Amino acid sequence: MEWSNRKTAKAVISEGLGRVDETSWEIFLSEINAAIVDAAASGLPLIIDLAGIEYMSSRGLRVLTLAKRSADAANVGLTLARPNERMAEILAISRYDRIFAVTTGLEG
Repeated sequence: MEWSNRKTAKAVISEGLGRVDETSWEIFLSEINAAIVDAAASGLPLIIDLAGIEYMSSRGLRVLTLAKRSADAANVGLTLARPNERMAEILAISRYDRIFAVTTGLEG
């Protein structure tokens, strides 16, 4: 899995490529935490772009739960963006699509 964070004029965008599972969840956690800190410091919302994520296990979903708590505590808006069909199904089955704002674009 590859992960990167970037800042635009409107948001901090955290985006990955690959699978978030038992072998990569710690990288995901570290990158998301760094993105939350960056978003809080810049006063911008955080968008987690899921377009390149092929699969997310329960470990990855746990990271999203922790990220939501941290973002809420830091007063950072958090949106999940552009989930592919498989990720949209995972979010729906886990009901994360009811906990998180989910968009089809990167607007936030």
